[in-house]
Amino acid sequence: MQRWRGYEAVPGGFGRSVVTIGVFDGVHRGHQAIIGHAVKRARDLGLHSVVVTFDPHPAEVVRPGSHPAVLTEPVRKAELIEQLGVDALCVVPFTPAFSQLSAEAFVHDVLVDALHAAVVVEGDNFRFGHKAAGDLAMLTRLGRTFGFTVEEAPLVAEEGLVYSSTYIRSCVDAGDVSAAAAALGRPHRLGGVVVRGDQRGREIGFPTANLMCHRYAAIPADGVYAAWLVRGGRQGGPQPASVSIGTNPTFSGRERRVEAYVLDFAGDLYGERVSLDFVAHLREQRVYTGIEPLVAQIREDVEQTRRVLGGAPI
Repeated sequence: MQRWRGYEAVPGGFGRSVVTIGVFDGVHRGHQAIIGHAVKRARDLGLHSVVVTFDPHPAEVVRPGSHPAVLTEPVRKAELIEQLGVDALCVVPFTPAFSQLSAEAFVHDVLVDALHAAVVVEGDNFRFGHKAAGDLAMLTRLGRTFGFTVEEAPLVAEEGLVYSSTYIRSCVDAGDVSAAAAALGRPHRLGGVVVRGDQRGREIGFPTANLMCHRYAAIPADGVYAAWLVRGGRQGGPQPASVSIGTNPTFSGRERRVEAYVLDFAGDLYGERVSLDFVAHLREQRVYTGIEPLVAQIREDVEQTRRVLGGAPI
């Protein structure tokens, strides 16, 4: 998959394309349907398929301070999009100046001049241009002017619930990682660098990997979870982990942390970038009266993690 930073970077002579545009945070099942539709149409027509997305999230530029929790960091999002068979990914820097571009100018500059779009595939809730003035009807009218067609990809829903990034963020925020996985089509993944903590886990026989996560990362609600730990850039498959998220109230902690006890692992993860694929919420965070009841509960958490993750990773 070719990758471009900015639509000005599209190489000359790239040819006509089938394009879909969106933030695509999470690359969830709804996004997969839209992108998959674009990929199929491109192959049918013998054209290139292109995904256009934005960095940073438009909300942070349009309404500073409103940046939503991020389900997929840029590198992860690109990997997931590539797995769908896309030919090229164009990441447009969403600057204040770009946010002022009118809907008509957006179509002319990005879709026509840069990407030579033959077909544009979008969901019916698509909005574009300054103040989101453009919609699917306007895009269709502009397509007739500039020589491209617009195809609507149906939104993915089950039992009346439409899958969206907002819905998945709400699931993660509530700790319902099972519902988030159902909408994503895979477990919710949280990445970070392993840093040194208070060493309390090591002292009680359960050393943990403390993750320093991205400031906007979508971190599940406080509690204990069963997850798979994936080591970046290392051989070997995912490893089962019991993950605690919270402030360590038994030790009067104040800083919210993500700590993973990796089952049957005795190595050193400090400084490594790892990811956690959340499978199940095991329990809420609790305060214990001493070390012994805490250790007994951790042992139970570990055994429950083994039961939940008994099979291969999803």
